Amino acid sequence: MKKMTMAVLLLLLVLTFLAGCMGAAGPEKQQQKQALEGLTVHYLNVGQADATLLEFNGYTLLIDAGDWNASDVITALDKRGIERIDVAIATHPDADHIGQLGKVLESFQVDEVWMSGNTSTSETFLRVLEGIEKSGAAYEEPTAGDQFEIGDLKIEVLHPAQLTGDANEDSLVLRMTYGDVRFLFTGDAGVKSEKAMIAAGAKLDADILHLGHHGSNTSTSTDFLRAVTPEVAIYSAGAGNSYGHPHAEVIASTENEGATVYGTDVNGTITVTTDGKTYEITTESEGLVTEGENRCLDLNVASTAELQQLDGIGESLAEAIIADRPFDKLEELTRVKGIGAGKLEAIHTQGLACLEGSR
Repeated sequence: MKKMTMAVLLLLLVLTFLAGCMGAAGPEKQQQKQALEGLTVHYLNVGQADATLLEFNGYTLLIDAGDWNASDVITALDKRGIERIDVAIATHPDADHIGQLGKVLESFQVDEVWMSGNTSTSETFLRVLEGIEKSGAAYEEPTAGDQFEIGDLKIEVLHPAQLTGDANEDSLVLRMTYGDVRFLFTGDAGVKSEKAMIAAGAKLDADILHLGHHGSNTSTSTDFLRAVTPEVAIYSAGAGNSYGHPHAEVIASTENEGATVYGTDVNGTITVTTDGKTYEITTESEGLVTEGENRCLDLNVASTAELQQLDGIGESLAEAIIADRPFDKLEELTRVKGIGAGKLEAIHTQGLACLEGSR
């Protein structure tokens, strides 16, 4: 019995020791999970241009740098007390994306610069190259498949796999993950690039999508939206811009896929804060996003609210249009009960309604 008792005691001691080890490991792992200090993403209001600032755990990233003939990015960085940028990323060399990067390199300590690899003959681009050389910043040209970890932020490069020479289509597309929250940045990548990423099996799913090309209909296809499944979509555009950004059909299809849309032209700087589990969105100003001027509203994808912008169309008729689509031509609207020749003429005169590819 004594031997059994000793054996049992020894077994108990071992089990107690192992339990203590497991108990110590559990809280440690839990502490590591809770160690995320928080990420703040500012989609800066820089007019008809792009600039996004990320701040987390003592790190600072800048994605694009506004327009060449402004200084609002510099002002925004100064306002937030930024002195050092770990990585400055230029999605592509257009002047409304790299515009103030040269000034940023002169004014702040920048450790690394990432660019797509496409070049430009513009003075803005040459100024950026000079800034990189003078600052001593490291230079990278990431390609699809590259992965980086900066603090607690994981970055996956989804595009391009190789350069085609088309600056927009070769835009760097980046998925950034902080804890359980995922962000997707697409620059000005268009539908062609979106199809290539889908075909390649890229991990596109994200909670927050930065709409491509300022909300233009050259980007953000329905297939792409369904691959990303965003809860929130954000675009950067200037109020009353001459391009008509954002385009009605993009806003409509994005909302139809279940995402809430914010735009800098309506909401000012849009800020997303996250602890890695949940996120919160704050804006400088309130307002509902609408399509840009002189753009069409695609009857085959427009939401009920969008369709009610058409002359003579109320909620019930909007629902009837949705139930009866798709349409091949506008004249087919007359097959919807309640839309006769008079309403059709009014819709034609208004000039807002269209069908995909009809204009």
